[in-house]
Amino acid sequence: MHDDRSITEHRLRRVLKERIKPAVHSRPVPLTVARWEAPGEPVPVAQGLAATYEPCATGASWGPAWGTTWFKVTGTVPAEWAGRTVEAVLDLGFDRMMPGFQCEGLVHRADGSEIKGLNPYNDWVRVADRAEGGERVEWYVEAASNPVLVEHTPTYEGDQRTSGDQPLYRLARMDLTVFETEVWELVQDLEVLHDLMTQLGTDDARRYEILRAVDAALDAVDLGDVPGTAAAARACLTGVLAAPARASAHRISAVGHSHIDSAWLWPLRETVRKVARTSSNMVSLMDEHPEFVFAMSQAQQLDWIKTYRPELFERIKKKIADGQFVPVGGMWVESDTNMVGGEAMARQFLYGKKFFLDEFGIETHNVWLPDSFGYTAAMPQIVKLSGSTWFLTQKICWSQVNKFPHHTFWWEGIDGTRVFTHFPPVDTYNSDLGGAQLAHAARNYREKGRGSRSLVPFGWGDGGGGPTREHLARARRQRNLEGSPRVEIERPDAFFEKARAEYEDAPVWAGELYLELHRGTYTSQAKTKQGNRHSESLLREAELWAATAAVRVPGYAYPYEDLERIWKTVLLHQFHDILPGSSIAWVHREARETYRSVHEELQGITLAAQTALAGEGGRELVFNCAPHTRRGIPAGGAGVPAEAGQPVTVEERHGGGHVLANGRLLVEIDGRGLVVSAYDLEADREAVAPGGAANLLQIHPDFPNMWDAWDIDAFYRNKVTDLVGLDAMEITESGPSSVTVRVTRSFGSSTAVQSLTLRSGAKTLDIVTDVDWHETEKFLKAAFPLDVKAERSASETQFGHVYRATHTNTSWEAAKFEICAHRWIHAEEPGWGIALLNESTYGHDVTRDVRADGGQTTTVRLSLLRAPRYPDPETDQGAHTLRFSLAPGAGIGDAVREGHALNLPERVVTGAGPVAPLLTVDDDAVVVEAVKLAEDRGGDVIVRLYESRGGRARATLTPGFPVTAAVESDLLERPLAGSAVGALTPDGGVALTLRPFQIVTVRLHRA
Repeated sequence: MHDDRSITEHRLRRVLKERIKPAVHSRPVPLTVARWEAPGEPVPVAQGLAATYEPCATGASWGPAWGTTWFKVTGTVPAEWAGRTVEAVLDLGFDRMMPGFQCEGLVHRADGSEIKGLNPYNDWVRVADRAEGGERVEWYVEAASNPVLVEHTPTYEGDQRTSGDQPLYRLARMDLTVFETEVWELVQDLEVLHDLMTQLGTDDARRYEILRAVDAALDAVDLGDVPGTAAAARACLTGVLAAPARASAHRISAVGHSHIDSAWLWPLRETVRKVARTSSNMVSLMDEHPEFVFAMSQAQQLDWIKTYRPELFERIKKKIADGQFVPVGGMWVESDTNMVGGEAMARQFLYGKKFFLDEFGIETHNVWLPDSFGYTAAMPQIVKLSGSTWFLTQKICWSQVNKFPHHTFWWEGIDGTRVFTHFPPVDTYNSDLGGAQLAHAARNYREKGRGSRSLVPFGWGDGGGGPTREHLARARRQRNLEGSPRVEIERPDAFFEKARAEYEDAPVWAGELYLELHRGTYTSQAKTKQGNRHSESLLREAELWAATAAVRVPGYAYPYEDLERIWKTVLLHQFHDILPGSSIAWVHREARETYRSVHEELQGITLAAQTALAGEGGRELVFNCAPHTRRGIPAGGAGVPAEAGQPVTVEERHGGGHVLANGRLLVEIDGRGLVVSAYDLEADREAVAPGGAANLLQIHPDFPNMWDAWDIDAFYRNKVTDLVGLDAMEITESGPSSVTVRVTRSFGSSTAVQSLTLRSGAKTLDIVTDVDWHETEKFLKAAFPLDVKAERSASETQFGHVYRATHTNTSWEAAKFEICAHRWIHAEEPGWGIALLNESTYGHDVTRDVRADGGQTTTVRLSLLRAPRYPDPETDQGAHTLRFSLAPGAGIGDAVREGHALNLPERVVTGAGPVAPLLTVDDDAVVVEAVKLAEDRGGDVIVRLYESRGGRARATLTPGFPVTAAVESDLLERPLAGSAVGALTPDGGVALTLRPFQIVTVRLHRA
């Protein structure tokens, strides 16, 4: 037989595109259109409906960037359409290739209730299933003219304040039409068969069976009368569509999904509208398709619907009760997990799962994080303590170097907790259920021979949209189709239960899920990261002192509502495109404003509680919020500091510079203003590598291959400029308690002023760096070449730390050329180490070199600032204050203590006398992470603590108030069957036994 395969396939593509698809909506009758431009920000629906509309013609330009145009569309169904299915096609001027990244609309009835959202793959609205003729249409379309910002080129369109005012879109089509059901079904048949056919080998007989059936169907179509011949064409395809799948075919659990970034290339306020558009379409699709299941994560997004679209929220609640609309994830938002603090991660689950329980009576069991940029090794324990049992991610497939070895596996965290995890082999969280994607999932699946199934999240996402009726048509046809994986639409928990049942002994992956991409997100948008870190610290303070005052001070009211509202604001801004610094300028400008407001409010709450605790008096009391005793003041207490230690001295250094000493450290700053010695006098050991200079600012070119704000590529290291030029150096403070040397440098268009301070009694050199940053596509680092032979570094993460190799023996290790650390990073030889502490920096790198003398230099660098131009062309421009400290001779415990001290500064309040801690713990390895009152408003005290050094610990928690019982609890403050918390001792203490890095939440029932 002659090979006519390519001819038939080309014929199919052309006939589908040019004849059959256009025939789905026939007999168009134009609707009458009028418009109203909303001034400024979006207006309430009632205001849009009541506006004065002006006539508007199809083809008219509309919509400046970030504007809202209301269109009123009216018309009458022709009488001759009686008995036909009628739909309106409302095309706002869509680009079919970019759903979610351009103009969108929400259609309302005249009474203000929403009908459905409009996007490139959902531009229709059903008028009648069987028209009577004469039906009157009157709808109002709230159309958002969001600019297209996906080209990865610098643009000022990403902020309302700098965007243009020219129209971006042209109204394309506003018609009443007859919906030709049989033509639409033919389109679905042909598309499914085309996609399947092209995935089969050219030596596969099944491919040619499909080819012959398609050829016959195309012959049956009269191109001049597609509606009249569609049924005959479909009859030619019945046989090939009925052939069942092989018994061994891969099984796919298809879960409807729309990944909606809570902010990214649009501001938060636009996400509120995106969520409403998508959700309205999903509940409407459920009405028509009872088999459809849609999973939605992010409690915040459902809370927005509850607040701004209560009528839609009630529809969603009904669908949740019916089991079609499925809340998943259990978190307030799909947050970043690299930089979010430990307690904040716990609150993501507390407030997320609490919302689902309170609103829907649902306990979510799965954690749904498809798009975050890597996953902390602390996550498995946090997941389990939240009452969840499954974990899903997708993003690891983006890694540039190493292919992850599993798709279904047990993920083991730093404490040993394991959680059953799935990584969908379809390699997208926005599947269209097309043949190419399903075939890829089956081919790519790594568990062949042991497991047989995977999950596919399907539906348009990132900018929203969700599944369409076309997606459901594909799922129906591929449920049991020869040559295709078997597709079944079902709830995520159903998949996980089946996957675990068939693969209980799945392999184990221990440690972090490091994404070998998007490493620049540890650094981009420094003020957003600083705002987050400061907010986390301030929330700790506010809760601790408010809880202490609520227990101790009659009449003091614990600010439950204020703290919950602030927590939710901070959690929202931990979304994986806000905290990582990968959103448009508008998002980060608003984030800076929000953090300023949050900080002001939290400082007010803290001061009010501390003032109540201090009482009336004239003594200066220092409040210590850190989890360790500081200057003689116990953790969680207030009093007068003890004497610090030997006075600090300063001398001129031979050859230029200064020598600072305090009896514990001796620091030499040379004539360039660089630290050439940081000598541990107690250990008789030098921290700075011979010939090296610490606190060396370095600048690199920074122009990654694609994702500007997201990425740094390893080749940035090929060129470096050491900033050694000195404008000025002076001693600005010289007293027995501290000495400060200020160093000023200019470089490029920027300046850096660094204040190096040694304090009495301290074993840290504190450095405050004020940078006026005006560079473009540059990367600023601070280097510390250390005289230690370290095979690995330790980086603080949530509730513990992770180790990473300093060598590059394997491609996995080499790929980690930029790493994330929280408050500290540590390098050591047996018996002696050094910590580098920070107040708001997350990005680091650690390298090692062997010197001519045979010794090894381990260089630790902090990543201070970047200057990418997309999506925010002004990223990080302006003034920054960054704080970090060098701690020679520090062990892990010292790093933990000093890291907290740097991030939780003392506060001075005038009062009557010392304030005793609300509670104490007798082992410094056991760190109190949070003290608060219980969420149920019953007055119990919640204490969250963890073992911080990676060893076992026995400790006693002693409350400073009468307690009737101490109960180990989960993150939602419910009793937990565990053994970490013992019975109360005779003196009211609570015995604790902790494994390495174990998190324990203790609920103290007050007498």
